[in-house]
Amino acid sequence: MLPETDWQRWSDLLEPVMLKRGEVLCEPGCTPRHVYFPVNAVVSLLYNTLDGQSCEVAVVGRDGMTGTCLFTGGESTAHQAVVQTAGSAFRMLAHSAQFEIAHCPAVSAMMLHCVQALMAQVAHTAACFRFHSIDQLLCRRLMQGFDRSASDTLPMTHELVASLLGVRREGVTSAALRLQEEGLITYRRGHISVLDRAGLAERARPQFGLTALSASRTGNALSATG
Repeated sequence: MLPETDWQRWSDLLEPVMLKRGEVLCEPGCTPRHVYFPVNAVVSLLYNTLDGQSCEVAVVGRDGMTGTCLFTGGESTAHQAVVQTAGSAFRMLAHSAQFEIAHCPAVSAMMLHCVQALMAQVAHTAACFRFHSIDQLLCRRLMQGFDRSASDTLPMTHELVASLLGVRREGVTSAALRLQEEGLITYRRGHISVLDRAGLAERARPQFGLTALSASRTGNALSATG
């Protein structure tokens, strides 16, 4: 999306990295040292409570970036960024990203699109938590992972899914069993594979109004993962 001159400058600032599953990219209340642009890695943005519980508020993959607080007026982030699916990414020093955003209109416009897409995803997630069944929540989260990953298999346990969705493990186990009986997924040894992507997407489809759906299309992948 960047003009060639801007991209050439960015090529010198971006560092390719491999992200490991479980790696923490940024803690809440801290200023990120880097911004990350996942290629096939998947990063969860988690909101943690004082009693040690957490809930996923957004998913970042090749459609976005981490560290948006650096150019939205804040010096620290309110969430924890944790790698859920290992893979490759590019990273840039935080001060370099801030300089680029402040001095390059094309970069600034692109970053604002990322923020808008992230806000739409967070709003949509909140609505889903309020109105959707566990089956729908599970389908939606799996589609978010599959759409941002290079594989049709995700390393996810029922305990992890329950933690991300903020529901009981028993509910996730029952929902996963129903999806497996319907031939949509298969689950084995902590890995969930998609068998019917179209069917899984249909089960995850929201029933919200046009306003919410239109907002979700501001992101490259949000309309697909709705």
